[in-house]
This record gives sequence, C-alpha cells and structure tokens, in this order.
Amino acid sequence: MMHPALALAAPARQSAILIVDDAPDSLGLLQDMMRQQGYQTFVASSGKRALDIATRVQPDLILLDVILPDLDGLEICRRLKRQPDTAHIPVIFVSACGETEDIVAGFDTGAADYIAKPVRMAEVCARVRAQLRLRSSSESQKQQAERLQLIVDGMDEGLMLVDCEGRVVYANPACERFLSQPKEVLEGELLADLVEPPAAYDYADYFAQPLDAEATARCRGTREVLVRQSDGTLRAMDLSLSPMAGGEALFVALLHDITHHKQSETALQRAALVDPLTRIANRRHFDAFLDKEWQRAIRSGQPLSLIVLDVDHFKGYNDSLGHAAGDACLQAIAEALQSHAMRPTDLAARYGGEEFVVLLADTGASAAARLGESIRAHIERLAIPNPRSEGSGVVTVSVGVACIVPTLFDDIRSFFISADRAMYEAKARGRNQVVAAQAGAAWEQVRGGLLN
Repeated sequence: MMHPALALAAPARQSAILIVDDAPDSLGLLQDMMRQQGYQTFVASSGKRALDIATRVQPDLILLDVILPDLDGLEICRRLKRQPDTAHIPVIFVSACGETEDIVAGFDTGAADYIAKPVRMAEVCARVRAQLRLRSSSESQKQQAERLQLIVDGMDEGLMLVDCEGRVVYANPACERFLSQPKEVLEGELLADLVEPPAAYDYADYFAQPLDAEATARCRGTREVLVRQSDGTLRAMDLSLSPMAGGEALFVALLHDITHHKQSETALQRAALVDPLTRIANRRHFDAFLDKEWQRAIRSGQPLSLIVLDVDHFKGYNDSLGHAAGDACLQAIAEALQSHAMRPTDLAARYGGEEFVVLLADTGASAAARLGESIRAHIERLAIPNPRSEGSGVVTVSVGVACIVPTLFDDIRSFFISADRAMYEAKARGRNQVVAAQAGAAWEQVRGGLLN
C-alpha cells in the first residue's frame, strides 16, 4: 500500500486535440475553432497518420471523421480502444453520417460523443469542454496514486520514507533487492541499523539530535555507505537523505547501487550501441543513457534537456534521388549532430528513420534552445540539395526542445513526448525551425539562437 505522502497531484497543462478529417475546409474550420479555445492542435487527413500521431503525441481528445480515404473512423476508433496507450483518449465523431444507426455504430466502437455535420461552433466547443472536464474529473486520487506506485515500484533506485525517529515506514521493491529483505521486515527497522559504521553512528546521532549542525552536515545529502544484506555481505551504495517537502515529519532516503552502476556501464560499452548507418549512438544506447542521466538529474537537482529533430520532406528526397542518396544525407546530418554533442554528458543518437535526438545533461532551457538552433542552422548550411523542399531547396530539419529538472514523481516518457510535440509544432509552423516547449505547455520559436 502506498504511503499517503507519495500521493501528489499531477500538474495542469494545456489540452491537446487531434483533428482527423480528409476535407481541407472542414479540417481548417475545426482547427481554427480549437485554437480559438486555447487548445494545442494536431491534424491528420488519413487513418494511418491519425493512429501514428495518437500513439506518439497522446492527445487529450480526438475529433474524428467517419469517412476517410484509407481506414474509416469506426475502425480507427476500434484500434485506438484496443491499444493500452490510447484506449483512455476520448473520441468524438464529427461526421455527415447522422442517421441513428451511424450514431449507434459510433458509440459501439467506444466513442464518447457524436456530432453531425454541418457543425455549429458553440456546440462543438461545449462538447469538447465537457469531455475534457469529464476526463479530468475521472483522474481520481486513487488513479494518480496507482500510477505513481508503478513509477516507484519500477525505479532502479531504492526509495525509503523514514520518520523523525529514523525508522523506515515505507520501502520500495528496489530496497528489497538491495538489502535482500522483504519490505515487511524493512518497514520498522532503524535506518542506522541498515548501514555499517561509521555511517550507522552518524545517522543514529542525527535522528537523536536533529538540531545538531555537525550531524546534519554528515547525514543530509548524498554519501557513500555500506549496507548489510541478510546473508551478511556488504554492498556499496550512495545513500541520499533529505526532508520531504509539504510539512510532513518524514525524510526521503534514496539508495543508488554503485557496483551495479559500474557493471552496467561496462556492459553498455561492450554491447552494440552504435547505429550501423550513421555511426552515432542507436536507440538502445539512447534509452539506456537517458535513464541513467534521468536518475542522476534527480539526485543532483540539475536540469536535463532533450532535442528531437526530424528531416523535412525526407520521403520526397528518397523518392527523387534514391535510397543511396538518402543514406548519405542521414550520415551527413549525424556527423553535424555529433559535432554539437561534445561533453561526456551529451549524447547524439539516431532514434529511428530520419529522426534524431540529442540529450544534454546539466543544461537549461535557454542553452538547449540555442544549441537546437545551432544544429538547425548547421544542417541548412550543409546545402544538401533537396528537389522536394518547398522552401530553400536544400535539406532542412524541424527541431523540438524540452527541458526538465526531474523529481521522483515525474514521468520520463512525458518528457520525451514534450520534445516530440514541440518538433511536430515546428513542422506545423512551416518546418526548418526550432520550437521549445515552455512551462505551462506554451511554445516559443527559436531563430538565430534567440527566443522570439
């Protein structure tokens, strides 16, 4: 059972609406309506594109036409409801098919509402607001606690809550692994009894005399300790102790396995972590590196920034010049990208297809946005001819940037989605530009290294 101190509310953000319609006039009308209401919008004119955006962007609501050129709206809705990642997204059908049987079929696929065309702006906006309110209210405290419990249970770090007497009141599964004891045994133990001297004496003194400045200096923050396992063996750990925010007389103790960390680094070096085409890090390497830097940023309290970029009109480039030219283009972009990721805590990687990522540890939002613009400008200066480019005639990229100072209660997947959404926003604004996700889910466009 989760300790009540862990049940924190999720921060509010701007709602995102995916609009799916193959009629340009209808699509434009609905997009204008939603933007006027202050929503972030994404658009798709085919069923396959809608499913791709829904999976990657995770919109808060989908406005879906029934008649589409490839998959019809009913089939799209069925597929969305079958996928765990998208099943919770409310779908409102907006269709010229307004007969009773059409409406019943829509609801049978799992739709939340059905609006007949021609649409009335006030009605559409009211129904969208109603569904968003309903979804928000359904996010009960129990559901939030369950999601948070999954995060805590899946952590590689041990997490314990310790009361003012120094006694463990909650331990996550990682603690059970590190100390080789069930949580039923750990909960109730004194923290000082779980570590070896001299650290054990320091923690005992600290909880006995919490106002003692010397004991506080030795025990608050992170220090290396030896923890004793049930079989008597000792394990080197980083132990971080800090008071919990919110006024409760509790402390958060984090255990980071130093030995495992070093072994993991060695294993990663031996593994095949390089993309064979571009010779930069592959997705597997990036995912492992992101997880490691995420945990390090939680411990250090420093910002972590992510740049996601996608090559503009790359399918047209391949169709016009052939896949050999496409491969050479990706190699040149990867080389440019690598030249901007020079620190040991930076990583440039090919994430898939024509999509690349750059992870920047200890880097704030402004610095990451400036680097994103430098990368964009560098690739444009390569002047790789692209006959399908609608603007400059050369290969360009659309870039999204996100920054976070992560805590134990943040979601690493949402961090990636923020950068991905910003990249989609850059494409929606005309491509060949950088868009940075800002606090409150607003957007800022970056050009020439400056925030406009």
